[in-house]
Amino acid sequence: MNAESDGRDPGGATAQPAPAAGEAPREATGDVIPGVTKEDPALGSRAPGFIKASRALHLSWQVGVFVVGLAVVVAGIIMLPLPGPGWLVIFGGMAIWATEFVWAQLVLRWTRRKVTEAAQRALDPKVRRRNIILTVTGLVIIAVLVGIYVWKFGIVMPWKIHE
Repeated sequence: MNAESDGRDPGGATAQPAPAAGEAPREATGDVIPGVTKEDPALGSRAPGFIKASRALHLSWQVGVFVVGLAVVVAGIIMLPLPGPGWLVIFGGMAIWATEFVWAQLVLRWTRRKVTEAAQRALDPKVRRRNIILTVTGLVIIAVLVGIYVWKFGIVMPWKIHE
């Protein structure tokens, strides 16, 4: 046991305090150490205490949260083929469900982890270079096809300007 952890050596060398629970350790500059993430909050209901105290009230609260979350998710699913932020609304509904249901919290954690991994992969210089090359190649192919179409059929406006 060292003197810093058991408090028996008050004159010992002072060390940086350990990070609080759920907080990532920091370097001397105050920046978060790369590769170290914050712990996820505990799973479970986030209902107020007076609602959790009564089983019937808590069950009705969960039913209400489920119905509201379901309505938001269904609205998001409807927005997928229609104009609107479908995926954003679906994840909003999942966030509503995650206030009460552990399964939704786990789905959101998994989704957040996958999105973060994808963002990190997208920032990799090799992947960015490949994506830029593929995009430029695709745009060149589209430009050539449009050029061939215009050369063969010409440009016909849907309205008559010279009448």
